[in-house]
Amino acid sequence: MLFSSVTFLYYCLPVALSVYFLTPMPGGSARFRNAALLLCSLAFYAWGEPVYVFLMLFQSLAGWFFGLLIDAHRGKPASAAFVFASVTVGLCGLALFKYSDFFVENANALFHASAPSLGLALPIGISFYTFQILSYVIDLHRGTIRVQRNLLNFVTYVTLFPQLIAGPIVRCADVADALESRSHSLARFASGARRFVTGLAKKVLLANALGELAVSCAAADERSLLIAWLYALAYSLQIYFDFSGYSDMAIGLGHMFGFKFPENFNYPYIARSVTEFWRRWHMSLSSWFRDYVYIPLGGNRASAAGRVRNILFVWLLTGFWHGAGWNFILWGLYFGLLLLFEKHAFSGLFKRLPAPLGHVYLPLCAIFGWVIFDAKDAGAAARMASAMLGFGAAGLADAKAIYLLRGYAATLLIAAVGCTPLPARLARGLSRGRAGERLMTALEPLCVLLLLALVTAFLVDGSYNPFIYFRF
Repeated sequence: MLFSSVTFLYYCLPVALSVYFLTPMPGGSARFRNAALLLCSLAFYAWGEPVYVFLMLFQSLAGWFFGLLIDAHRGKPASAAFVFASVTVGLCGLALFKYSDFFVENANALFHASAPSLGLALPIGISFYTFQILSYVIDLHRGTIRVQRNLLNFVTYVTLFPQLIAGPIVRCADVADALESRSHSLARFASGARRFVTGLAKKVLLANALGELAVSCAAADERSLLIAWLYALAYSLQIYFDFSGYSDMAIGLGHMFGFKFPENFNYPYIARSVTEFWRRWHMSLSSWFRDYVYIPLGGNRASAAGRVRNILFVWLLTGFWHGAGWNFILWGLYFGLLLLFEKHAFSGLFKRLPAPLGHVYLPLCAIFGWVIFDAKDAGAAARMASAMLGFGAAGLADAKAIYLLRGYAATLLIAAVGCTPLPARLARGLSRGRAGERLMTALEPLCVLLLLALVTAFLVDGSYNPFIYFRF
């Protein structure tokens, strides 16, 4: 079920909120509300994945059980063995459902065999909840968090429906205290509602429109230079507003239910380098690979050759995490190589690079990266990138490209401005002083209601409402 759907907005969410807030909190304990939230989360997941809800529950139970064993054998060799067993169980589930067909198809091609593919459907959110469980058992082994002895609390943590489908990747340390006891207030609920509606508007009003433009450009019979760049720009902006919008909705819902989830985006397209970009884009995933893969491999403490190996390996895994396809592996290695160039080969140059050049360099790197990411295969990515560079393009422009540019120019401009801090700075400027604060206090609820009404009209009238990260 999509957050950006009439069913969720006007049926499921009101029911979930009603059930949750009608459940008592005796003595400030959250256990009853955790049970209510767990039931809502399981119902939300089962709406689209009625069978795979049992897989998620099994993985949760396994993570909780191994956590108890790790804690019971803390400081002993058996603790590391139980961590290994838990990681194996989690990754085997991920490999079976997400990567088995990829391995079979490539093995068939390599050995000229004809082994049948399993054809298993990808469970929604499996990459996210698997990483949440893995972070828990690893942190427990390291002694940085306390064990969750309460099974209800742990399963609630894994299955929290606001962030279950597509993150941000919430670590147990982020919500451990809130699982025991959390506070609610009208101000916090209102803040969460504003954040949710803002993310909803980013998804429905911008990402969906940009997605329609990207699909139209990609389906063009002739690929002119203009239509190739329109596609690349539209998709680059679409994936930002799509995923950051979902993260805003998840964080907003978390506030409404008394949780504080980590931020996931910080205006990545204003970065001046790829290194900075990945400190701003999908921050919960970047920090996950840093803490649980890169640093354990030696991180920056390794030799020069070791650092090269570590970066390439982490980005190989990052690409593969996103999808079972060679284009995702190529995409990961593409960013890994760019990071190596920035950190090692041309580190001095990038330190002296003027800011304006950095603001040109990074968007170009990101745009070509998203072309690889969205391609069906490496060949399709190469053809699109070649057309963007003028090789094999059907001229500078064509009638369809000009028609689409005219039709979507306003959307592209709004999206280009919207992915920068400028709108937030303008809002802060308007709220300065006593008069400005009163004005914003009066206008903000009206703007939120207006956005919600506009989003609802688009959802009722339109049918194009995909979510890119569902396939991961």
